[in-house]
Amino acid sequence: MVTKTTPEALRGLLEGHSPFALIDVREAGEYNSSHIPGACPMPRRQLEFLLPHAVPFHGTPVTVCDDDGRRAQLAGDTVERMGYGHVSVLDGGINRWVTEGFATEWGTNVPSKDFGEKVEVVHHVPEVEAKDLAERMRKGEKFVILDTRTPEEFRRFCIPGGRSVPGGELALRITDIARGLDRDTTIIVNCAGRTRSIIGTRVLQRMGMRNIYGLKNGTAGWLLAGEQLETGADRVALPAPSPEAVAAAEAYAARLAAEDGVRYLDVPAVQAMVERRARETVYLIDVRTVEEYTAGHIPGFRWFPGGQAVQRSDEAVVVTHSPIVFCCDGKARATVTASWYRQMGFEEVYAVNGGTAAWAAAGRSLDLGMPTERPFGFDEARSRVSMLSPAEWHAAPPSAVIFVDSSQEFARGHVPGARWVPRGWLEFWIADVVPSKTTAVAVTCHDGRNSVLAGATLRGLGYERVSVLDGGMMAWHKAGLPTESGLSGVMAPPTDVVPYGPDRNFADMQNYLRWEEALGYKYAGTHK
Repeated sequence: MVTKTTPEALRGLLEGHSPFALIDVREAGEYNSSHIPGACPMPRRQLEFLLPHAVPFHGTPVTVCDDDGRRAQLAGDTVERMGYGHVSVLDGGINRWVTEGFATEWGTNVPSKDFGEKVEVVHHVPEVEAKDLAERMRKGEKFVILDTRTPEEFRRFCIPGGRSVPGGELALRITDIARGLDRDTTIIVNCAGRTRSIIGTRVLQRMGMRNIYGLKNGTAGWLLAGEQLETGADRVALPAPSPEAVAAAEAYAARLAAEDGVRYLDVPAVQAMVERRARETVYLIDVRTVEEYTAGHIPGFRWFPGGQAVQRSDEAVVVTHSPIVFCCDGKARATVTASWYRQMGFEEVYAVNGGTAAWAAAGRSLDLGMPTERPFGFDEARSRVSMLSPAEWHAAPPSAVIFVDSSQEFARGHVPGARWVPRGWLEFWIADVVPSKTTAVAVTCHDGRNSVLAGATLRGLGYERVSVLDGGMMAWHKAGLPTESGLSGVMAPPTDVVPYGPDRNFADMQNYLRWEEALGYKYAGTHK
């Protein structure tokens, strides 16, 4: 049974030493505006998709919160149905939390951003202003620009001429990159804003490299300096590292492990950790590239590339005071990521000694491909609704159509006439959009999964004729059928999406960057 917890009791959990998870089920924009420190963002519409990885042990206490308790209560019921035995809801939500005088914070991935600013201040990480870099480039000075974001982000926009080297790959790849450079070439590390460029530059600084700088404020700073970003770049290939590069990275990793307290696990110890998951939450994270992961990974390990595991630590490791095991193909990348976690204050952090190579050499099998997992309850939900192909839908359009994914996905393209009713708010909004429960209502989403779950919810609410677009808008687009775009029918600004990169206006970018940099002010004068 889902219970209620008071703000005072929740504060006790946050300040205690027992494993538990605090899940904020509001949408991303709401979370970004204000949330309880220590809460993991997980919109209600994504619970069935994300919670099994975020909280892998069902005996873990889980507390769910929102603004006023309404969505959290429904979400708590879902969490309990998923098999979690100790589920509670913050009574009165964040509204009561604030009323009783407890603190909140704004922003996303705040723990890593705060830590990044600490690293920059304490270690005097070198940086260059965008306007200065642009001027030096125009003068013909030699630079190599390494973008530490994900390849997907890089392809969308990047500093002109940059190349993609995700943050978790830097230590392994930099020896080969630097070997091909003239002595007077400067290495620039950038991301979208600040954190990943600071972390990446610190990696190179700690490796003893010179003539390196982080690009202050990343691509946002580049835009604010009046420069243009390159779009559609595809410089994302990562050649296999040379033996010299691997040796340099492994030597660096050995030093990090000794200095930062990273512990190594041999194959039997890894197997013991896998078995330990039956009794408690243990995070098993493979930090390599997606291509390497799909080619073979240790069973039970989840793919979360190293740079993102650091940037999104509050999403990668949701349950407090839990063991974390990182893996790569040897030691280097797993140790570098584990080192950052140790520096961030995580206590029980390990790296697999020898990684997947050691596992395979011990005669143990590797899993291939990316695990394909249906969201919890999907098959049962599908059995309760009628599935329509795009052709069937187009031939006999339903009388009422709703779209249940994010406003951003709705704006990109939806079935003509569809109304946006996000799944997180479905029970509260549907009566205004479809008042009669005898009306034939059809549900759509991006890929056909959330709409199936939403369709089952509508059936549970008493709607008699519920159908779902099979394959979602992906199938609709593939069929070449007409769409509408934009926020048609949306009467108030959506609060479910946080603008990113060039989607922000200049004032928003400036305010965000000032806030992020200010996180480091409290560390001024701190020494390592």
